[in-house]
Amino acid sequence: MRHQDVAARPVPVGAAELPSPEGPLPLLGSSPVTASPSASPSPVFRLPGPVPSAGSGRFGYDDRTGPVLGRAGGIQQYRVAVEVGSREEAGEFGRAVQVALTGPGSWVDSGRLRLRQVPGGTDSEFTVYLATARTAGRMCAQGGVDIRVDGRPYTSCRAPGKVIINLDRWRLSVPHFVRAKVPLSVYRLYVVNHEVGHQLGHRHERCPGKGRVAPVMMQQTLFLDGCVANPWPYRDGRRYAGPPL
Repeated sequence: MRHQDVAARPVPVGAAELPSPEGPLPLLGSSPVTASPSASPSPVFRLPGPVPSAGSGRFGYDDRTGPVLGRAGGIQQYRVAVEVGSREEAGEFGRAVQVALTGPGSWVDSGRLRLRQVPGGTDSEFTVYLATARTAGRMCAQGGVDIRVDGRPYTSCRAPGKVIINLDRWRLSVPHFVRAKVPLSVYRLYVVNHEVGHQLGHRHERCPGKGRVAPVMMQQTLFLDGCVANPWPYRDGRRYAGPPL
């Protein structure tokens, strides 16, 4: 079933781009910071400055049509939207989502699925939202998901036709990732692939063993349980999964 929302005023397309997600363990990714070709950028673990806890509740859309991601399979169309008042740009968020869903290592590596971003106002199977904590909490609750930790909307979620990314997590990552010096770019890749995984019908999984790579469907936002952070559902072209939760 495809979904269609009424688009708010479009947010301008940004120019930021995440670099290649490839990298060695334990990071399994690279920093979102870019630099001159002769410099080695320092990894960013969380962004400085205050994060808006509430926005307008309205969303602006990235109005680009993206490339088809994946080599074979049915195409699912998705849209990208950012809450007005979040101080984020829909275009920049859309590019980050595209990096996460392109891989290598993303869901399209199955060879049975292709994904394509479409503009706001276009029919789609789901929409990826970047929402402030308050709005994310409300949207997730409407979809039957409680994302609160210690009374505050903390995690992200999937509701029917909606992948809802919490702005707090998008900017700040989570303490155990920061302590382990896992770059923010890796957390962003993870949270997109985890919540899109729910949209595709996948359920939570557990750490397969201390020192092992965490499955993407593990609740890495809450804990690693001795596993190593990992943002990808496919590794070396094969589905990587853990025991069911």
